[in-house]
This record gives sequence, structure tokens and C-alpha cells, in this order.
Amino acid sequence: MKQESWHLSKSVPITFIVGIALQTMALVWYVSTLDASVKNNERDLLRQETRINTLEKTVQSQAVSLGRIDENIKAIRNLVEDMAERANRENNR
Repeated sequence: MKQESWHLSKSVPITFIVGIALQTMALVWYVSTLDASVKNNERDLLRQETRINTLEKTVQSQAVSLGRIDENIKAIRNLVEDMAERANRENNR
């Protein structure tokens, strides 16, 4: 048995070969574009994650400050009510 080397049959049109080559190049181009998009999205996600962490810290700090302000307002309100009550008692004497 003699082994024949591989050869292209003349019944395969050249347009078929060109079409397969163009499809292969288009696939490579599409995959490289897709890869670039994925990398851009990954970079954007990391940037957004950093921004969100910073915002969370800021909001937490503002919540603590707001709590302190609220407590100070309550103390001032109680002080003013006590002062008004003393003034009413002195006026009633």
C-alpha cells in the first residue's frame, strides 16, 4: 500500500477556500475585539468599585456626623425648654 500525500481536489472551488479564510479572519477579529471590550469593562468595574467604596466611607462618616448633630439639637431643645420653664415659673410668682 502506497501512502499518498494530501492534495486538494480540483473539485473544490477557490471561492470556497477564500470564503473560509475570510471567515477565519473575521472570527479572529471579532474575538480580539470582544477581548478588548472585556478588558475595558473589567477596568471600568474596578474604577467604579473604588468609587463606590469611597462613597460608602463618606456616607458612613456623614451618618455619624448627622447622629451627633441630632443629639446636639435634642440637647439644645431640652435646654431651651428648661429655660422657658424656669422663666414661666419666675413670671408666675
